[in-house]
Amino acid sequence: MPEVVASIRRVTDIVAEISAASSEQSTGVAQIGEAVSQMDQATQQTAALVEESAAAAESLRGHAHKLADTVAVFQLARVAA
Repeated sequence: MPEVVASIRRVTDIVAEISAASSEQSTGVAQIGEAVSQMDQATQQTAALVEESAAAAESLRGHAHKLADTVAVFQLARVAA
């Protein structure tokens, strides 16, 4: 009878360890899910910033061309050295 009780205790201990490990794994998976979600959000924000930067660069290019066209009208007198 003592052998049966000892075996039951070992099984109970093993089940408790399995339960604790499952709980730790569940917590780890939840943390990984949260990290992936944060990375996805950061990626989306970065993509939006890239689009805004591209639009700003294109606008700046247009302004530079207009400025070049405006300044091209002026001619400076050449001074002999």
